[in-house]
Amino acid sequence: MTNNVDRGFAEVRFLTVAEVASVMRVSKMTVYRLVHGGELPAVRVGRSFRVPEQAVHDYLRDSFVETA
Repeated sequence: MTNNVDRGFAEVRFLTVAEVASVMRVSKMTVYRLVHGGELPAVRVGRSFRVPEQAVHDYLRDSFVETA
């Protein structure tokens, strides 16, 4: 039997840096800067990073700026 934490991670969808860059319409270097700067959480897998999809949506929602 798995615990709630294991089930929670099983439901998380992770995106590659390239996928995040595509969703956000920015360069991969911008995504790396956000990850290294702590603005976008990520998990390191070997030499690569994976970003939780929800974290990308949260970042975009929280960064939204309304103009006049």
